[in-house]
Parts: sequence; C-alpha cells; structure tokens
Amino acid sequence: MTPYAVVIPTLVPDTLADCLAALAAATGPRPEEIVLVDDRTDRERGPLQHPLSVLGDLRERTTVLGGGGRGPAAARNTGLRAVHTPWTVFLDDDVQVGPRWCDQLAEDLAEAPHDTAGVQGVLAVQLPGERRPTDWERGTAGLVRAHWVTADMAYRTDVLKRVGGFDERFRRAFREDADLALRVLDSGWRIRQGRRTTRHPVRSASRWVSVRQQRGNADDALMRHLHGPDWWDKAVAPRGRIRTHTAITTAGVAACALAATGHGRAATACALGWAAGTAEFARARIVPGPRTRHEVATMLATSVLIPPTATWHRLAGAWRHRHTPAWQEEATP
Repeated sequence: MTPYAVVIPTLVPDTLADCLAALAAATGPRPEEIVLVDDRTDRERGPLQHPLSVLGDLRERTTVLGGGGRGPAAARNTGLRAVHTPWTVFLDDDVQVGPRWCDQLAEDLAEAPHDTAGVQGVLAVQLPGERRPTDWERGTAGLVRAHWVTADMAYRTDVLKRVGGFDERFRRAFREDADLALRVLDSGWRIRQGRRTTRHPVRSASRWVSVRQQRGNADDALMRHLHGPDWWDKAVAPRGRIRTHTAITTAGVAACALAATGHGRAATACALGWAAGTAEFARARIVPGPRTRHEVATMLATSVLIPPTATWHRLAGAWRHRHTPAWQEEATP
C-alpha cells in the first residue's frame, strides 16, 4: 500500500464532524497523517474538541495547524508543507467519504502509472427526489461533472511541491483547483479519474449566495492571465454568462445615462434591452427549479443583481491582475 496523507482545510462548520467521522469509519488502509488546517483568523478560532473526538484511533495521527484566514489555497499549502508521504489527498470539510473509501483509494493509487500525478475521486450529490432542485442545488450538483475538484483529489506530493503548490492569489474556493491541475498537466504529467466515491451534501445557504458567488469572476480574470484566453477549454470548464451579463449591465447603465441627458427614445431602447436580458436570465433559472414562491422571488431579485455584480468583479479582477504574466513566465528564474 502506498502511504498517503489527508489534508483538510476548514473554517470549522457543522459539517466537519461528519466529514471526519466518515473518514474514521471508512474501511481499508488508514492515512499515515491527517492534517487539519483551521483557516479561521486568530480572533475567530475556538476549540475543536468535538470534531476531533469523532476520529477515534486516527486522532493520534492528526495534526491541527492554523491557516491564518488566508483562504483555502493557502490553507492547503500549509497542510502540504507538513506532509511526508508520497501521496497527499485533499478533502473539503463538507464531504463524506464512502464506507470503502480507504480501500478504493488504495486501489486508485496502486493503479496510477508513473506518469500520473493526480487521481480524482468520484463525487455524488443527492438531489431531492420529491421536487425539482433549486438553483443552489443544481449548482452544487455541477461538481459531479467538474474536473480536478479538491473536494476529493489525490496528488503526488513531490509533484505538487515542484509546481509550487496552490496559487495563493486565489482567495476563494474557486478556480484554485483548476489552476493547479493545468500547471501539473503543462509540466508533462497526467491526471486520471479514480473509482473511490465521496458524497457531497448540499449545504444550506442564504438566498443571496448566487450574488456573492460572482466574486469568482475576478478569479476568471486571473485564470485568463495565467493560462491564456482559451483556459476555459483547457480546464474543461463551462464558459458561463459573463458576456451576456456585461451586455445587460451596459444596457442598464446606458439607459440611466441617456435618460439623465435627455435622450428619452434611446434611453427607452436601452431600458428595454436591459429588461429583456434580465427577464431571459431569470426565466432560464426559474424554469428548471421548483417554482415555489420563495424560489421565484429569489431568482427574480438575484437575476437583477447578478449581471452588474459579475461585471464589476470581472473588471476589478482584470485591473488587479493586469500585470500578471503567464504561469510559465512566472516559474522561469
């Protein structure tokens, strides 16, 4: 059996105890090390007795490190620096590994050829069977099709250290996994799909979560600078609606500006364009969902806010990272 360590960055949500309990209960070769990186700030940090108590005999193999509140990429690097095993497996703190996960992981690693640097786990997201899923639930279910997500991802430890680990400029749990995978692939390694399974529950979220998620558009701007304009294709990532969001936002801003300067007809035309674009966006989100009063109201409100929010974050990211070179250039001494 190839020795491995498990690294889990966390803000210590209620799901952490379930995550650790599932890991402790899984059958098969145990991890040599578990590194739990508490990424709460010093002011926020509190005791971890309850989550750690569910580990049983794995508790003596577990190290808790402070992440300093610098985001999941930095937290994973903190854990990576503490690892001494050939393989490092990253888990998120809201997943639950399957009952045979350790056995299946051992098989995944044993079957990995010498040119394979990473082996991805299979994620399962259970959606409600009695109704259509909400917008948030559909977004979570999209992880099933995503490539290289660190909710359950194993990498050769020495390869990660050679490519510099995670890029800590990605401060959110978004795109940092794709960036790392692209750097590993560009370095001549392969990443394959494994067979081990991990459940990713749909956690509860505010009705405004989709608006807050638009901050990820700044990370998309960083990805463009690092990996080129075709990074979407390299990362096998959905392109999203940023162009449509920009057009809707432009129409809305133009309508306000034209109305303020007395150009009534042009302002009306732009306002109609804004309204048509917003209505189409809202409809695309409402139709696949449960269409309850709460969900429809949430989709209408957030569909108005998302285009300008997404556009703002994309522009802010483009400005912030305007001098960022491609990652190969950054790595050249």
